[in-house]
Amino acid sequence: MMDKIAIFCSASENIEPVFFEKARELGIWMGQNKKTLVYGGANIGLMECIAKVAKDNGSMIIGVIPTKLEERGRTSDLVDVTFRTDNLSDRKDVMLNESDVAVALPGGVGTLDEIFHVMAAATLDYHQKKVIFYNINGFWNGILDFLNGLEEKRFAHHPLNSYFAVANNLRELIELLK
Repeated sequence: MMDKIAIFCSASENIEPVFFEKARELGIWMGQNKKTLVYGGANIGLMECIAKVAKDNGSMIIGVIPTKLEERGRTSDLVDVTFRTDNLSDRKDVMLNESDVAVALPGGVGTLDEIFHVMAAATLDYHQKKVIFYNINGFWNGILDFLNGLEEKRFAHHPLNSYFAVANNLRELIELLK
């Protein structure tokens, strides 16, 4: 059972409204199903959006907050359990250790870093957790094509879909989280 879900996502406020809408839908489902949210602990963007909705609907919220974020006053007030880290590398390790699975909502370079950290560790058998790309409006299509190209060019030792799954809508995502 996947009860502790790490969410990787954007800290931007200036993204399309559909991404906030889909984050809210996921947060509602997480709260109603008593899932624990493990996330970066920031009070902006999709991070704050999903944390607020998940908490309002019954989720426990675990925030993993690097020092620099805290120094900039970007720590969310919604967090029930706080892990403080010195840097982003430690943050990723804590998020991975505290979760059963990782879901990647749309995001930028930080989200990509988190995704590849989890996948790379899985390729070396540090864990058996997958990343689920929540492919809202085809957001992840370019990355998925890139990963497919790595396999075609033999830069992957194992099929990369051993380390990730794709959900194109909330129903598919929920099925993967069961």
